[in-house]
Amino acid sequence: MSSKNFWIAFIAGTTAGAIVALLYAPQTGKVTRKKIGKAYDEAGDSFDDAADYVKDQAERLSKEANSAYKKSAKQLDQAYSKAIDALNDSYAEAKDKLSSVADVAIDNVETITKKARSLV
Repeated sequence: MSSKNFWIAFIAGTTAGAIVALLYAPQTGKVTRKKIGKAYDEAGDSFDDAADYVKDQAERLSKEANSAYKKSAKQLDQAYSKAIDALNDSYAEAKDKLSSVADVAIDNVETITKKARSLV
């Protein structure tokens, strides 16, 4: 049974017990009013305890959510940095290869030009 269900059952049981006690215990009005007041105070205490429990759970969940958010943000930053590094590396490699191809092409054009001049 979860804590929430426990508190609901506890409060319902307390209320039912108080009602049954009032119906089956013939007493004077003064005594009955005192018992009702006492039951009311106990129910208030139970509600206060339940409210404190809910507040504690909400604070705990809030901290866990904040921690998960920070962890996710850090992981996203790391993934972004890795992607940027990989992109920069690929760009540099492509630039180097393109430069090499251009150098070879220029050398070939110069060679062909020399051969063409020698033939003319």
